[in-house]
Amino acid sequence: MGNYYDESTICAQASGSGAGAVTVLRLSGPRSIEILDGVFTPAGKKTLRESENYKMRFGVIRRGEEVIDEVMAVVFRAPHSYTGEESAEIYCHGSEYIAQEILKLLMERGARLAEGGEFTKRAFLNGKLDLAQAEAVADLIASQTKAAHDVAMAQMKGGFSQELSKMRGDLVEIVSLMELELDFSEEDVEFADRVRLKELLEAVCAHLDKLIESFALGNVIKNGVPVAIVGATNTGKSTLLNALLGEEKAIVSDIAGTTRDVIEDTININGVTFRFIDTAGIRNTTETIEMIGIERTWWKMAQASVVMLMLDAQRPDTFEQNIANLSERVSAAVAENGIEKQVVVLLNKADLVSDEERDGYLSQIAEYGRKYDLSPARIFPISAKVRLGVDEVVSYLALSRKSMKTDQNSTLVTNLRHLEALRSAREALTRVWDGLSDSIPTDLVAQDIREAIYHIGTITGEVSTDEVLGVIFGRFCIGK
Repeated sequence: MGNYYDESTICAQASGSGAGAVTVLRLSGPRSIEILDGVFTPAGKKTLRESENYKMRFGVIRRGEEVIDEVMAVVFRAPHSYTGEESAEIYCHGSEYIAQEILKLLMERGARLAEGGEFTKRAFLNGKLDLAQAEAVADLIASQTKAAHDVAMAQMKGGFSQELSKMRGDLVEIVSLMELELDFSEEDVEFADRVRLKELLEAVCAHLDKLIESFALGNVIKNGVPVAIVGATNTGKSTLLNALLGEEKAIVSDIAGTTRDVIEDTININGVTFRFIDTAGIRNTTETIEMIGIERTWWKMAQASVVMLMLDAQRPDTFEQNIANLSERVSAAVAENGIEKQVVVLLNKADLVSDEERDGYLSQIAEYGRKYDLSPARIFPISAKVRLGVDEVVSYLALSRKSMKTDQNSTLVTNLRHLEALRSAREALTRVWDGLSDSIPTDLVAQDIREAIYHIGTITGEVSTDEVLGVIFGRFCIGK
């Protein structure tokens, strides 16, 4: 991101690229109004510098005598702006040529092109937003569903930050009293009531646990429910993906091992985004590229909330081995990352066997599930090629996630950075609890509390580094 902060004036296109009726250009920095005033001639007697805050003015942008465009302009004087600095916006016609010419004019007069997320970074550095709220801005821009929008809006309003601030404040108060004890260690006094401290720790840890647990729901609301389609080669996984998406996203072939890597795409089902992941077919192979694809299959499966196991109705001899393998992988994944799996078994090519055979296979699959402790949520006979049963699968997914609603009064963690910080804080407080129980010296207990305070502070930006800010704001679009 460059310097931690500078006093230059920045400019950028704030609206989306491509043809449109109107393009929005934005300036921020100490010379914003001065620079715009040098190229903008407003209608009426007042200059732009004399204009009222937030009042739109009509006029023209000129390069000397040449009129570039007729525009609307508005000024936002510090600190009453998004960034907290002197700011201005230009609303010109939606021509890429016009937008670029105006930006050139602004840069000729001393502005520089903004970096990704620099406007929001300045809002953070000027105290208009904390870091969690700033990240929620990016989430709001990226939101594709009402649930994702609601979560981002709630975080932007500062509810999450207030919860963290209270926890951090309680811990600061306690550690301050403990460190005061160290200053009077020869007097053998106790400023921090150990019973009160344990009560506080219990409450803070319970709150942290609740926030950590909320990530499972918050992540799928933000990024979509990850659905991994797994199974042996040539069972019809890619055909199913194409049927679900309604387009030829994946290459379909009779040749085993056609899909060498994961293919992903999303669809919105009744307001919930599902991210379907077509994976490489699982089989024993010595082919290097295919082996890499199979490893990625298992990795994607481990991250998924829903796992769809595809079985081929014309290969019943493979049922048991496929179910046994998946059961082992699911158990290992849940133990490692704690993400519970909803397993759905799809008996593909069911239209190519008799009704009697199909019913027998469904019973057989259920029996193997019990034998290997897989417990599939549902077993569907389908034909991906002719879309037989596909709509029933889609309806089931939508119904199974119907309860995935946001509680306006409940905070959801959606950011992996936040989750890692919360987990680190929780681990530090676990050491504090153990230390108090084992009569560990006060200075060591206080250090663990300080560590928890540090991790909580990194979420809101009370503790931050230029490197962290660069990573966070570098993900933003240029004009935000």
